[in-house]
Amino acid sequence: MPDAAADAAIGPPLRLAFGLSLEDLHHRDGLLRVDAAWLDFLREAAPALAARYDTARIDPDALDAKAEAALLIEAGGAVDAFVARLFGIESDLAELRAEHVALDPLWRVKWKFVKRQALLGVTPEQVAALDADAARAELAVELAARGARPHPSGFDELAFARAVLDWQADPVANEARLELAKRYAAWAATTEAGRARHAHGVLFRHPRQVDPFDLLEQARTLEQAGVRVTTIRPEHIRRRLDRDRAPFALTDPGTDLAGALDQTHYCILCHKQGKDSCSKGMREGTDDAGRAVFRPGPFGEPLAGCPLEERISEFHTLKNEARPIAALAMIVIDNPMLAATGHRICNDCMKGCIYQKQTPVDIPQAETRTLKDVLGLPWGFEVYALLTRWNPLNLRHPLPRPDSGRKALVVGTGPAGFTLAHHLLNDGHQVVAVDGLKIEPLPPRVAGVAEDGTRVPFDPIRDVDALHEPLDARTQAGFGGVAEYGITVRWDKNFLKLVRLLLERRARFTLLGGVRFGGTLTL
Repeated sequence: MPDAAADAAIGPPLRLAFGLSLEDLHHRDGLLRVDAAWLDFLREAAPALAARYDTARIDPDALDAKAEAALLIEAGGAVDAFVARLFGIESDLAELRAEHVALDPLWRVKWKFVKRQALLGVTPEQVAALDADAARAELAVELAARGARPHPSGFDELAFARAVLDWQADPVANEARLELAKRYAAWAATTEAGRARHAHGVLFRHPRQVDPFDLLEQARTLEQAGVRVTTIRPEHIRRRLDRDRAPFALTDPGTDLAGALDQTHYCILCHKQGKDSCSKGMREGTDDAGRAVFRPGPFGEPLAGCPLEERISEFHTLKNEARPIAALAMIVIDNPMLAATGHRICNDCMKGCIYQKQTPVDIPQAETRTLKDVLGLPWGFEVYALLTRWNPLNLRHPLPRPDSGRKALVVGTGPAGFTLAHHLLNDGHQVVAVDGLKIEPLPPRVAGVAEDGTRVPFDPIRDVDALHEPLDARTQAGFGGVAEYGITVRWDKNFLKLVRLLLERRARFTLLGGVRFGGTLTL
């Protein structure tokens, strides 16, 4: 990574609130001061909540899962406010929250108007008789009269949703407008032409029935250069080579905020009923040894849900409430290395989703977008990094444990290795990680490690985007194991740099490349 990128990422000095310093965020004694400031903040902001929170920290196992989830979600607002004040990003967080709230009309109209009125109230004959182009043009005139600006896609779904809500306030006066909107929505959601026209939107995209034994249901057969080619959903193909993309550029950047919120609002938030099978799996009792027995999937695999039992429904709830930092903190409780999971990496949660006969919730997209939204804030990486060391929503392990006096060797810095290293560090151990590949050094100003391995002061990262490298121009850094050399351009390997920084900046961690266990290093 060029030093110029590091300089651009660092920016102006970071001034923390509550009398804390950057050094406090990276050592246990300092994190104890962070925690004390948080407890004082919570007691002042919400005394009754603080009393219940203090009791839960003393004996977290006294709460059942539902009560614990309710307490953590209630504390989410205070977590957002405290972290924002700590880093001096209150206005930036307010803007991000406003972006969440501004999209609310989409979900209100999607599930109450499009699904219940358009899809159930408009007949196939009415859809077939609709002149969609004329209807869209008429709706565009209506939206323009309301002050909507021309949209790059030709149709502004958010402006349409806002208009529908306003028309519903006086349904008699707006009967004709609502009827037109209803018929157009039915066309957009149910016809092949309508789905293609709005393929990049969320308002008219609705769940479909899923048949795992009919994978060719949406296949298309085309003649290409005299050859008959059958392709499943060819519109989803992302070509590596085209006039706008280099051969090894990222082909799938993931969803935007609207796409993520579309999924979190589709989730029925079933942790309240203890049915969050995406997290806990579809359990069917226990075996003779007391181990959970899971319902088999369509191909016989156990529907065990997330291997980490990540609190998915809970983080969706906080995301829906426009609490992005708290949503990230909720994920980090069980999955601190989420930069290396999520979209394009894992989907056991989707397999275990309560929706078994229709499109499941795209949880990995929502998870990765939640991280990206926080990383996009000023000092966003520092916020994420802090939550991996101190997490107010982690009642059982909010802080790193004291020095254990033990040293651990981690062999291999793939996903298993770097995740293990993180947990060993938080348990108070000294960690040396070795990898057979050559590890390319990062700029000392960013990583806090000089080329000779000595520790040097590092600067906080204000703009994480400045560390980004195009995949087609990026040099393999050696860190990440299979995530570095085995994953294709569908996944953004820049996340590996973030995971590495989470570890390498910690004083008790040492990373050595070019060391093979059983070769360079013997038993």
